[in-house]
Amino acid sequence: MVAFHFQFANQAGWKCDACRKNGLEIKRRCGWLGLKPEGVVWARKGVATRSCPKSYVTAESEGLVEEFLVRRRLGETGVEGFSARQVEAFVILNRELRGEETLTRRRGGTEENAESLRR
Repeated sequence: MVAFHFQFANQAGWKCDACRKNGLEIKRRCGWLGLKPEGVVWARKGVATRSCPKSYVTAESEGLVEEFLVRRRLGETGVEGFSARQVEAFVILNRELRGEETLTRRRGGTEENAESLRR
């Protein structure tokens, strides 16, 4: 869920080089420094992390989000041949995507805006 929501967030402030240059890696609890997570560092729509989301999100999570979005775009909905972990991730990501689409519509977004979320 963090990987999904982080991609919709403003990531400009979460560039590793800029963060280190500004001395924010300790305040933001950079996971690559091995710091103990504490307090909420990043949050979006009910999803939060106690460490930097950039270091929190794994390559596996990013891969699952990408695979989910590509499969959605191609209209592939079957889960044959997938692991239980992949199926569970796709169910969660589908729920989160529907939430994004609903929010877009409530805010007066066009169907085109909601469609762009699916891409």
